[in-house]
Amino acid sequence: MKKTIALLMMTFARLRILACPACESQQPKILRGITHGAGPSGKWDYLIVCVFIVIVLFTLFYSVKWLIRPGEKAQQHIKRLILNPE
Repeated sequence: MKKTIALLMMTFARLRILACPACESQQPKILRGITHGAGPSGKWDYLIVCVFIVIVLFTLFYSVKWLIRPGEKAQQHIKRLILNPE
């Protein structure tokens, strides 16, 4: 029963992601079939989206980097209190 529900949810999610034919005809060529709605109204929309993609990728890179190798080496650092409780 759980497998059936999971399969139905994945199928429904997959169908919800794809754009409907009416929206697909309104989208620019690069976004056709991906998103719903009227699409970007000008070049500023693309610029804004690109700037935010760069910000998100920058944040993701440093979040993962500092999560894997934090760089604090001091014995008095608070992470020592959490990681090596005595």
